[in-house]
Amino acid sequence: MTDYVIAPPAAADVAVEGTDARFPIRRVFCVGRNYAAHAREMGKDPDREPPFFFTKPADAVCDAGGTIPYPPLTQDLHHEVELVVAIGRGGRDIAPEDAQMHIWGYGIGIDLTRRDLQQQAKDLGRPWDWGKAFDRSAPCSPLVPASRIGHPTRGRISLSVNGELRQQGDLADQIWPVDDIVAICSASVELMPGDLIFTGTPAGVAALKPGDRLEGEIEGLAQLRLTIGAPLDRS
Repeated sequence: MTDYVIAPPAAADVAVEGTDARFPIRRVFCVGRNYAAHAREMGKDPDREPPFFFTKPADAVCDAGGTIPYPPLTQDLHHEVELVVAIGRGGRDIAPEDAQMHIWGYGIGIDLTRRDLQQQAKDLGRPWDWGKAFDRSAPCSPLVPASRIGHPTRGRISLSVNGELRQQGDLADQIWPVDDIVAICSASVELMPGDLIFTGTPAGVAALKPGDRLEGEIEGLAQLRLTIGAPLDRS
């Protein structure tokens, strides 16, 4: 038995639909601006920019379905609903036509973003971590095995806040489809079992406030519900 100098942290994981089993999380990769309309609303040209990735810590992922506190240091928390890909078989330099063999399953997640901190980082030429990689910044639905649903390439993806539709698109609208995303990511790092990939968000991102109720859905795949709570008492 390894003798640790402090107690090791609990392993990060996420629920699996229809079972008490959990999917262990190793790393979280996120694709930036993978829907043309969202790229345009962020002031970018989707036809001229190759895919890029940023990361979140594994323990930023939390089960959707409950209440998460409004995070500190921000006055501009935004929602970004996304298809989540769970890697079950590792590999490097994976060919797009082989990508599906490496995918264990899928879910729907929200890339919560402290937009004001992200913009400050952009303006200063600094990393986005404080805007993207904070506690509970990646709520995720239970994952659904690909063996049950196959590998979705199209289907409505949407997010409503307090019953009002905010984001809507189709998985077919992705600039870089899932097979390409897996291949491109694996050219830079060796993907490993337990890695999650958040694959980008459609247009309509907007601010959230305490008390907001979020409902996300990917047609025929998964649903997500959560509430934004009050900020944590930091006294």
